[in-house]
Amino acid sequence: AGFVLKEDIIKVQHNCRATGFWVKKSKEYNFLLIMHEHIFVFYKP
Repeated sequence: AGFVLKEDIIKVQHNCRATGFWVKKSKEYNFLLIMHEHIFVFYKP
């Protein structure tokens, strides 16, 4: 058997120095920004 998901932690990005740069680029080139990360915590039963 494999690993079992214990938690899915969602980390939101705050106060990043590059955010303004990427917001401008996303409007200029029409793409979406990803503003969070998932951290998956597994355990082995």
